[in-house]
Amino acid sequence: MSHPNAPLTPEGRRRLAALIVDDGWTIRRAAERFQVAPATASKWAKRYRSGEPLTDRSSRPQRCPNRLSKRKERRINAPRFTWQWGPHRIGYHLGIARSTVGRVLTRYRMPRLAWLDQATGLPVPKPAPIRYEKSTPGELIHVNIKKLGRIPDGGGHRKLGVAGRKNGGYGNKGRGYAFLQHAVDDHSRLAYSEILADERQETAAGFWQRAQAFFTDAGITVQAVMTDNGACYRSRLFKATLGDTVKQRFTKPYRPQTNGKVERFNRTLAQEWAYAETYYSDEARAETYADWLHYYNHHRPHTGIGGSTPSDRVHNLRGNYN
Repeated sequence: MSHPNAPLTPEGRRRLAALIVDDGWTIRRAAERFQVAPATASKWAKRYRSGEPLTDRSSRPQRCPNRLSKRKERRINAPRFTWQWGPHRIGYHLGIARSTVGRVLTRYRMPRLAWLDQATGLPVPKPAPIRYEKSTPGELIHVNIKKLGRIPDGGGHRKLGVAGRKNGGYGNKGRGYAFLQHAVDDHSRLAYSEILADERQETAAGFWQRAQAFFTDAGITVQAVMTDNGACYRSRLFKATLGDTVKQRFTKPYRPQTNGKVERFNRTLAQEWAYAETYYSDEARAETYADWLHYYNHHRPHTGIGGSTPSDRVHNLRGNYN
């Protein structure tokens, strides 16, 4: 494909060269006719005369005088293949820069040492990520808080940019954050969520009481809850709100993947609701949240559960909305 700003396509180059070679036009006259430089007209005329294609050549150099010889490349590959040495050790052994050794190994498609079996030296297939899913609804509920910047009146810079906002963005102060608290069922991905003002322990405890009532109305008996190590979830008040029948589990520190299902809900929420449209106030966006949450639970296919919706896995949920 030619560059979008190129004045000549391959067919235009052929016509230019044909005027010079076949019809006897001068290079300068043909260049003026096609509005290109004489050097450009001369270049395509020479290629046309020699029978070369008039398409763009590769930018790859025809020769690399500074490239290592094949003998040195074999000396680099030998200790990697035989002794499983890394680029640093090979470079030190041969007196060659580590970056050069790395480029040679990459060019020969040598696998990383972490991908090799230590006993045989052969590549080991990368294991598939470990995934789990509880067998019944309510067996585990993932609870999390998502901080979302409030939209100032007139629109936010993420959608409008600074220039698109009122007064060019000057004088518009931030409105702080909204705290979206979620409770997502592991088995069905059924989600209960609220937009709240803070993440204090009293707020988190009150949210869980309403979330548990939501799951109870859907016919789900909550057995365990997984949270991160935030102060509101470590509080005695939140523990007392869970009661004796609901176990609390904590994620590993600095490992949000442990709470992956609710983290994926956060990503879906950001892509399909929070930043999917241009909102001109935070209140306007908040008014659409209940409708989007209903769409998520009842109508949006979920790839993690085979294209079903969360309501398909909770048999009596649809009746709550009729």
